Amino acid sequence: MNQADITHLISKLRIKVAPTARKLKNPAGPEGRLNKLRKIVNALVKYERLELQYPRADEARGYAERLISEAIRHGDSHKPTMEMASFWLEEKQLVHKLFKVLAPRFKDYQVAYTALYKAPKKYPDELLSYSILELRGNPFPPLIFDGSRNKNVIHNVLLEEARREYRKEKYAEIAAKVLSSENQQNQSGNVKNKEPNVISKAAQEISESEQLLKFSTEEKQNEQEIDQSSSDINKPLPVV
Repeated sequence: MNQADITHLISKLRIKVAPTARKLKNPAGPEGRLNKLRKIVNALVKYERLELQYPRADEARGYAERLISEAIRHGDSHKPTMEMASFWLEEKQLVHKLFKVLAPRFKDYQVAYTALYKAPKKYPDELLSYSILELRGNPFPPLIFDGSRNKNVIHNVLLEEARREYRKEKYAEIAAKVLSSENQQNQSGNVKNKEPNVISKAAQEISESEQLLKFSTEEKQNEQEIDQSSSDINKPLPVV
């Protein structure tokens, strides 16, 4: 017989149980206290998650654990177990759920069948401490956040899209800054390049004007030579 089979034979609760009963205020005394615990256990089996005051949740948790443990150990053919289930579960359809749904679910569990979490205090009842009592494996979303990364979870999908949009905006800002700096550099480079162009154009204009002046002076000299030659021709010949 292996270790798993041995654990099935031992009726042991996997939670801490106080050695004495917790005192719960109730006008009806011990009977009212027991009836209140019966209602909590019945609601826990029915809804599988409850929010209530911490002392009542902690006290009812032990009774729910023992009820599920006895149902797993003996089954629905054991008369004392059936009487116990009929006592704690006021709604008789929940007896069927206990043996046919919860017992097969928890038969291979190596941890407690229930989980107890402390809830935040409600204003203005800040003196009362609340808690959440639930059956493990319930169909509701988990109360403890799973730290493992799962990209298919809705909040991770939304965060990934928000991260992508943020990166896109930042890349656009960086690209705009780079383009503006390049434009400024190009403008300053064009100003520097324009200076030698202006000088060269001025030098070219000066050379062209010098050539025009030279050409005009040459024309004037030629005209003077022509006038002088014509005057020499028109002079009278000397008499011999």
